[in-house]
Amino acid sequence: MDLNNASAGKGKKTVTLIPGDGVGPECINAARRIIDAAGVRLAWEEQQAGAGVFKQGIASGVPRETIESIQKTRVVLKGPLETPVGYGQKSANVTLRKLFETYANIRPVRELPGVVTPYSGRGIDLVVVRENVEDLYAGIEHMQTPGVAQCLKLISRKGCEKVIRLAFELARAEGRMRVHCASKSNIMKLTEGMLKRTFEEVAGEYPDLEASHIIIDNCAHQLVKKPEQFDIIVTTNMNGDIVSDLTSALVGGLGFAPSANIGSDVAIFEAVHGSAPKYAGKDVINPTAVILSAVMMLRYLGEFAAAALIENAVLVTLEEGKARTGDIVGYDRGTPTSAYTETIIANLGRLPQKWEVRDYKPLQMPQVPAAPDLVRAGSRRVIGADIFVESALSAEGLGNSLEQIVAESPLRLKMISNRGTKVYPAAGTFPDCVDHWRCRFVLRDASGELREEQLLGLLAQVSARHRWMHVEKLQEIDGEAGFTMAQGED
Repeated sequence: MDLNNASAGKGKKTVTLIPGDGVGPECINAARRIIDAAGVRLAWEEQQAGAGVFKQGIASGVPRETIESIQKTRVVLKGPLETPVGYGQKSANVTLRKLFETYANIRPVRELPGVVTPYSGRGIDLVVVRENVEDLYAGIEHMQTPGVAQCLKLISRKGCEKVIRLAFELARAEGRMRVHCASKSNIMKLTEGMLKRTFEEVAGEYPDLEASHIIIDNCAHQLVKKPEQFDIIVTTNMNGDIVSDLTSALVGGLGFAPSANIGSDVAIFEAVHGSAPKYAGKDVINPTAVILSAVMMLRYLGEFAAAALIENAVLVTLEEGKARTGDIVGYDRGTPTSAYTETIIANLGRLPQKWEVRDYKPLQMPQVPAAPDLVRAGSRRVIGADIFVESALSAEGLGNSLEQIVAESPLRLKMISNRGTKVYPAAGTFPDCVDHWRCRFVLRDASGELREEQLLGLLAQVSARHRWMHVEKLQEIDGEAGFTMAQGED
């Protein structure tokens, strides 16, 4: 980590401060006041992102001035950003994470004093480490037919390795003993399987830590059944988004859920919750999640003593229960945000009676080669192609048409699938088909290799009769099939 970010003079570290939308400014103000009261020497560089920026006509929601500030400071504390409906495009939150390659989302979840849940007394203390850039969140979507949409699920070896190594390094930094990899690799054997295979390879470099794989749905089941068994869970982007919200609910909800978006060059710290516009300006919101996100930021900056000072003050405040926000006791009688902040400041220097702050060490960022082609094949061969066709024909009708097209071709039609299930040649089943067909062509000569001109010729022949939307080459990479079979395909 580069802790020597741009300085505002007198030894202060500079942090880009984004107040955010809705309740964001109130939460950020609470965190900033507590940090200042703790005596941390930070210089704040306030910038904008979110709804107000969208309204200025900036489609990303992130203005150039904010980007330049982050490029300089490398550290961001931000409030929640609204993604408006009807204007703007991508989420400004996601834009910031992607622009600065903050590839790991770290979401600690810990039982807190005075926050009563059905799990109180179970000792929940875990971290979800979520890959933060790729997977379905790459947001690459296309309408395939008027009634069928597609979203590409992109999983890379590089993305997996970076987030997995970070999960193991985080375990060491926080004195944890177990790392679970949660995936859906039993179904998505190439994409989710990439995470599992990478985890199993990297785990051998951390013999001091217990490493286990778990199917993501079982992970969710176990989190509800016995959450205290987990230390760190590393998973893909979509899975991590879901289970991290689940884990937050175990300890009291999103008002207590801090997070960090960590990359090799930039770190962005924010609460998990949204902008909650209906509570904005009413002095009723719970700022704990943002305050604890700021604590994570201080540790990232090497300010371990100040981080412990503030976290202890939060724990004392919750333990004594004299100041309790509306999300805990009801907004009609909850402690105002400002008074809750004052109570935490008054408790600086005190220690809770029954709760301890974990002993943290500096986080060692993983080093993964930057080359785009991190994985290089020893051999590869194209043996056919899947052509995706739009057609209102039946499976039998489309199959007969395609069989005629390739009758004199070096390629043969192996099968047609619909939504992942083989429907041609018929297998005596009764699938409910849509107008989106995957048509798999393979070389008649199983030892040959498909040439580009053969594929282009096939596409020309198919397009003379049918509308097609995209094509995927069927590759063998190092002797292994680089594609999956349809349900029912031999």
